[in-house]
Amino acid sequence: MNHVELGKMGEERAVAYLESKNFMVLDRNYRFMRAEVDVVASTDREIVFVEVKTRRNKSYGEPEESVNDAKKRQLFKVAEAWLHERKMEGAPVRFDVITILHPNRENEEIHHMEGAFWYM
Repeated sequence: MNHVELGKMGEERAVAYLESKNFMVLDRNYRFMRAEVDVVASTDREIVFVEVKTRRNKSYGEPEESVNDAKKRQLFKVAEAWLHERKMEGAPVRFDVITILHPNRENEEIHHMEGAFWYM
């Protein structure tokens, strides 16, 4: 399985996880210019922009470590564009990270970091 297939599988797992926690998935793989957000969901209180990181192992570190400042700035721009398109500027938002380790194994780990970072 290549990294694109691994990423897609991780996004599927993340969506299933979010839906099991009563999130409503509003959009997937929304692109603005060259940036993308993996999942846009909502709770009864806010719009949640979710970055999903899937790894087979930790040989390159913890998956969430790859969400650096540059990636965060991209996510903020994508979120602004998504909200603008839907005339929802000013809506309460949150940025979450979901990590998935060892997908398709007995020891698969899903971690959901709610409010992983804030708009800068």
